[in-house]
Amino acid sequence: MKILFWLLAILVAIQFIPFGHAHTNPPVTKDLKWSSPQIGDLMHRACYNCHSNETAWPWYSNVAPVSWLVQRDVNDGRRHVNFSEWDQPQRNDQDVAEQIKEGEMPPWFYLPMHPEARLSDAEKQTLINGVAQTLGVQKGPRKRR
Repeated sequence: MKILFWLLAILVAIQFIPFGHAHTNPPVTKDLKWSSPQIGDLMHRACYNCHSNETAWPWYSNVAPVSWLVQRDVNDGRRHVNFSEWDQPQRNDQDVAEQIKEGEMPPWFYLPMHPEARLSDAEKQTLINGVAQTLGVQKGPRKRR
């Protein structure tokens, strides 16, 4: 009984740690122009929660320690490539199609809570082709950081 009490006390106490509760979506400064509406829809469905300033924060993102993981993943995703800040250099923009192809994105642990992000083989190939086309055309003078 004492163990249960202490576990519950710890669970309540960690809710007061501020990290993971500031669910902000900075303004979209420049959205990427996708090669087709279908590619844009697939990207929004599978990638934008972590790789844009348009994150939909689910209820569990307010409960520590899960909130810490969600916040960390969104921060990391936005830092690697942010489709809402296309007016700024993107760190890994040329790796997007390859990461989708290799099955690294969306990550396996994201899919159980976000089944809409699960891509069929045909959707995955369409997305890979569309991303490669879009980023190849819009690459321009941007530099990697």
